[in-house]
Amino acid sequence: MSKQIKKKGGSLDLKISDKDIYAAMKEIPGYLDITSGDFKELYRLAYRHALKRITQSIKAGDIMTREVVTVERGTPLREVAKKMAGSGVSGIPVVETDQKVAGIISEKDFLTHMGAKDIKTFMDVVAAYLLDKDCAAISIRAKKAEDIMTSPPITITEDTTLFDITKIFKEKQINRVPVVDRNNYLIGIVSREDLIVAPPSNDY
Repeated sequence: MSKQIKKKGGSLDLKISDKDIYAAMKEIPGYLDITSGDFKELYRLAYRHALKRITQSIKAGDIMTREVVTVERGTPLREVAKKMAGSGVSGIPVVETDQKVAGIISEKDFLTHMGAKDIKTFMDVVAAYLLDKDCAAISIRAKKAEDIMTSPPITITEDTTLFDITKIFKEKQINRVPVVDRNNYLIGIVSREDLIVAPPSNDY
């Protein structure tokens, strides 16, 4: 009962250990008669324990992207947008000249600062053009990265577990998080695409 999980720098063998099986057996009340139904229940619980153990052992440093596309506070938004589009990313960290993280800009930040409150999605922008309204981007054309970035940004360290990263994404409703060292210097970034395994839930 094993499953190969790919991660940067190699693969992780997700084996259900005796400890996982024992923990699963304790969750089943009463006498355990190994019928097919009981075995399925035991396997489900054991797999959940194994998955939780694995997601707590994988750290941000194992899966993060180390070559991060960034902009500085004074970068004009037209350049920020061009860099995001050219790099194929939907969010980008804003750094100080010494590479400390000052904030982060996402597509949502662009849409939020485009003036009209009803501009919430890309299709809202398209609709505005088709209806011959003023260009939605006019209001931010002269602004810089620091004018629309989300600050202070949510950050994690290399030791943050995959389990906790997934919780942060869900609770904060974000799609990426910069990885910093103890002095807040940028050393990487983790996006939803980097998540290999979602944490187990009670109704798994």
